[in-house]
Amino acid sequence: MPTWGLITAAAAPILLVAGWTIAARAQPGDFDSTTQTISALAGADATHPWVMTSALVAVGVSQIGTAIALRPVPRAGRIVLAAGGVFTLLVAANPLPPAGQSAPVHGIVAAGSFAALAIWPLASWTRGTVSPWTLRPAVALTAGTALVMATGWFFASVLTDAQKVGLAERSAAVVLNLWPLAVATSVWRVQRRR
Repeated sequence: MPTWGLITAAAAPILLVAGWTIAARAQPGDFDSTTQTISALAGADATHPWVMTSALVAVGVSQIGTAIALRPVPRAGRIVLAAGGVFTLLVAANPLPPAGQSAPVHGIVAAGSFAALAIWPLASWTRGTVSPWTLRPAVALTAGTALVMATGWFFASVLTDAQKVGLAERSAAVVLNLWPLAVATSVWRVQRRR
């Protein structure tokens, strides 16, 4: 794995959190991150949608870059991680329309991003005594299960709990973007020991 893979893996969660923090502060009045989604910051009703849109583009590119860099990860896992990045780019390209209008394409690509980023560990495990700890079957399956549960909480909040949808989305988004960093770090450490 090239060292730049660590940079792309670290960039995704940092850019995501920085993007939604800066975009929320740019909104007039009090933007409530607990009840309002990340997508609202890039939508047609946002004051400066370019801030969150730019962050989403950078995050998607980082996710794809990380998938390319993680050469020791099985191909299936890398493809699913890259698909998550592509879906993230599609979220940026399909922002929420003005309030009151439906957004089926946005919903589909956002769901695709969350789903791909949640399940990629399930396709990324390897066996062997020198496998990085994050790629060992028990760890990868546990991580995948936890990420699916975090994503499930967000999806359930979309359907039932508007008062916590922003919190659920941000929590899921952070853990979904931290796991590739954990994998990249563990792969890099194993390679340094060789």
